[in-house]
Amino acid sequence: MAQIEVLPAKGLAHFLTYNKLPRLLYAGAKGFAPPLDVERWTLHGHMLNPHFKLVEAQEFLARRDGKWVGRILAQVYKPEYAPVGSSRFQFGSLDAVDDIEVVRALTQAAEQWLKARGADRINGPFSPTINGECGMLIEGFEATPMFLTPWHPPYLSRHVEALGYTKARDLVSYMIEMNPEDLNKPARIANRPEWKDRLKIREIDFDRLKKGETQMMSDLFNDGWRDNWGFVPFTKAEFDSIADALAFATPPDFTLVVELDGEPKSFAVALPNLFEIVDDLDGRLLPFGLGKLISRFRKHKYRTGRILLLGTRKELQNSATGGAILLAIVEELRRRASRRDLQKIEAGWVLEDNMAMRRPIEMFGGKVDKIHRIYEKRL
Repeated sequence: MAQIEVLPAKGLAHFLTYNKLPRLLYAGAKGFAPPLDVERWTLHGHMLNPHFKLVEAQEFLARRDGKWVGRILAQVYKPEYAPVGSSRFQFGSLDAVDDIEVVRALTQAAEQWLKARGADRINGPFSPTINGECGMLIEGFEATPMFLTPWHPPYLSRHVEALGYTKARDLVSYMIEMNPEDLNKPARIANRPEWKDRLKIREIDFDRLKKGETQMMSDLFNDGWRDNWGFVPFTKAEFDSIADALAFATPPDFTLVVELDGEPKSFAVALPNLFEIVDDLDGRLLPFGLGKLISRFRKHKYRTGRILLLGTRKELQNSATGGAILLAIVEELRRRASRRDLQKIEAGWVLEDNMAMRRPIEMFGGKVDKIHRIYEKRL
């Protein structure tokens, strides 16, 4: 059997390979859609993603018979950014061919790197952060692929569990089917007598995105999620880094800010499923992909989307007021999605034990569509 070589990723050639490897490994798999390489560069580039200011990180690539067969990320958060409940020592971006020995070699490389920095427990995958793409897909392999949602083949979780990794938490994604009748329904929650004069819904002001709106979003997000397992503060720098992309890719009516008595208490950002316009580009914009992308971006009528960001003041959670706000958000998103002829909206990821979030989604007909698992291993 050919020897498996695991190398620390260094230099431009390794960086490019690391980013495009999943689309090479999983090409043609049902349920997989290849992301754009350039978008992956902004996610994994240490100089491009502010997340990497919070951690020490090292990527690894696995090679066999001269072919790249897998990758993994190892990272350790600085003590001042320690996640809530989960370990500072994490792995992420694990992708590999269907060979447990390749997965073993990759996870051992990450474990050894983390142990050298004091790890006795590791969690993952976080790719690279819980505020971005996280978890390994364990259900929903052939479900509609969603932009910025990780996909893994069924064998990968089996190999990881065979190597001693156990469940830490499951993350649930719901699919909410749109009903054309929603367009003509009045807003039930916001128009109730007790909320009509107090509850106002507006769009995010993209003209003030970095001059107040991203600060508002980071404050609400961090306040709302601060006690959740695995939470790491979403810095304003991280919000600012995605602000331009949001302004480019997200229509204003895909954004909501809920104000209570004139003060922002919650926000939500939905994202059109960009896989609908990039799926056939195989991750590449050159030589012809860029022109196709620009043309499609202007003309395409999306059929699917997902709720990308959501934050509500902690003081309102598990209260009648907080419940009304969440119901108003889901109701308004459904009305706006119907106006754009969207057929489905995905809502995720929700921690499996976060019933305060899960119940309102289920009230509006949300069905579990995907489950991603966060693993843990004692070293």
